[in-house]
Amino acid sequence: TPGLLIANETLYQLSYTPGEKCVLCRSAHMNQLHACGRNEINHCLTGPARKNPDDLLISPPARFGGLFISVISKQRFKVHAPSTSWICSQIGAREHYAIPRVLHRSGRLEALFTDYWSHGLWHTLGRTARAHRLTSRTHEELTDAEVYSFNTSAILDGLRQRLRRPVDPYAEFLRIGHRFGRQVRSSLARRRDQRWENTIFFGYDTGFLEAAAWAKDRGAACVVCQMDPAQVEIEMVQEEEKRWPAWSKARLLVPERYSAWRRAEWALADAVMVNSQWTLEALVRQGVPAGKIHIVPLAYEAADLAGPPSPIPLKPEAEPLRVLFLGQVNLRKGVPYLLEAAKLLRSENIRMDIVGPISISDQCVVTAASNVRFHGPVTRDRVREFYTRADVFVLPTISDGFALTQLEAMAHGLPVITTPNCGRVVTDGVDGFLIPPRDPAALARAIHVLAEDPERLQAMREAARQALARFRLDQLDSNLRTLESKLKGTTPATL
Repeated sequence: TPGLLIANETLYQLSYTPGEKCVLCRSAHMNQLHACGRNEINHCLTGPARKNPDDLLISPPARFGGLFISVISKQRFKVHAPSTSWICSQIGAREHYAIPRVLHRSGRLEALFTDYWSHGLWHTLGRTARAHRLTSRTHEELTDAEVYSFNTSAILDGLRQRLRRPVDPYAEFLRIGHRFGRQVRSSLARRRDQRWENTIFFGYDTGFLEAAAWAKDRGAACVVCQMDPAQVEIEMVQEEEKRWPAWSKARLLVPERYSAWRRAEWALADAVMVNSQWTLEALVRQGVPAGKIHIVPLAYEAADLAGPPSPIPLKPEAEPLRVLFLGQVNLRKGVPYLLEAAKLLRSENIRMDIVGPISISDQCVVTAASNVRFHGPVTRDRVREFYTRADVFVLPTISDGFALTQLEAMAHGLPVITTPNCGRVVTDGVDGFLIPPRDPAALARAIHVLAEDPERLQAMREAARQALARFRLDQLDSNLRTLESKLKGTTPATL
C-alpha cells in the first residue's frame, strides 16, 4: 500500500511494493520508491493521444433535441465568458449543480463536465426505463450551458454495480474518480482556444487530480472541493465502532491509497474549498496550510417552496411532537445517541421518524424504543412529505462536511438540533439547538424543551425560515467571487 509524502506542491513521492502501479501516473515501477513529478505525471497523462471528442460525436436530426450518441455526450451551447472563466468538473448532481448554476448566471461558466447529463434522447430513454436517478441529472438553469458528459460509461458503471456489488467501496470510488479525471483531461486537451491563464478549474475530491494537473501546467488556477473531513472523520467513525460494537453492518475499512490520493489533490490545488469550519480544522490537522483553505458554505433554494410561506400555526398540546431524522442511518450520523435519547423520552408525547438507508444491524432496529419508527430509503417526493409532517429536525452527527439536510429542514420551517461537527447553520437557542456530540441526555433535553413549549417551537420554526436567507445562491456567488479575487489578485465584482 503506497504511503504518500508531499515534499512540496509539485512533487509526490510514494512507496510501493514491487510492480504496483503509481496512483498518479499509473505506470508500473519495480523500484520501492518512485518520485512522481508533475512533468512526469503529465507526460504519462497526455500520451498516448486520444481522438478529438468531436470526432466521436454523431449528430442526429434536430428533432432529437441535441442528443449525441458517443463516448462523450456534449450539449452544444456556448455562453460568452468574461476575462476570468470557470471550468467545473463533478461526478453526480452535487448540491443540485449549485456552483455551475451560480457561475452560469453571471456568464463565468466556460464549461461543465459531469459523468451523466440527461438531455435529448438520453432523457427520453431514462424516462422510458423509469430511471429517475438518471433523469434527474440535469437542471433547467443549465439548458443553454456548455455541458460535457460521459453517459455511456456512467450507465455501464450502474449495470456493473447492480450485477456485482463492489467488495471495497473506496477502491470503487477511486476507480470511478480516476477514470472520470482521465475523461475530463482528454476533453480539456481538445480546447485549443482556451485561455488557460484566465481559467479557474474546479472539481471535487477523488475525481480532480488528473484533469487539474493537466490544466495547471497550462496556467490555470485549480480549486478542489473537499467535501468531508477526510482522515479525521474516518478515525472518528472507527472510534465509534469500538464504542458501539456489533452496531454496524460492516466495518469502515479505508485503504491508505484512498487517503494518499486525496492528499495529492490538496497538494496540487491552488486552493482547497471546504464547506465548514469543522472541515477546515480537520484538514489543518492533516497538514494542509490554513491559508490555502477557503470556507464556502453550501447554498439551498427550494424550487418546490416558491412563493411567500404561510404562517406556522401554534401546535396543539394534545398532538405528539414529530421529530425527524433524515440521512444515512449509521454511526457517523450519531444514530446510537439518537436511539438512546428516544429511550429517555419514552414517557413523553413524542414520535421519531428515522428516514434513510439503514446501515446499523437489524437487532439495533428491532430493539429500538416504541416511539421510534424506521422508514428506510424513500423517494424525493416522500422526503418532502416527511419534512412537511415534522415539527423539529435532529442531526446528532459525529462528523459531516456540512449536512445539506439542515438547510432543507429550515426551508420547511423546522428548527434543527445538531452538533458543532458540521456546517454552522444553527444559531443556538434561536432557530435550533447546538448540543455536544455523543450526548444523548443533551439531545433528549433539547427535544423535551420544544415538546413542552409550543410557543417557543412556533417562534423557532419561523426563525428557521428566516435563517435560510444566509444560504441563498447569491451568497454562494459572493463567496465564489471572493475566492476568485484571491486566486487572480483582483477586486471581487458583483452582479
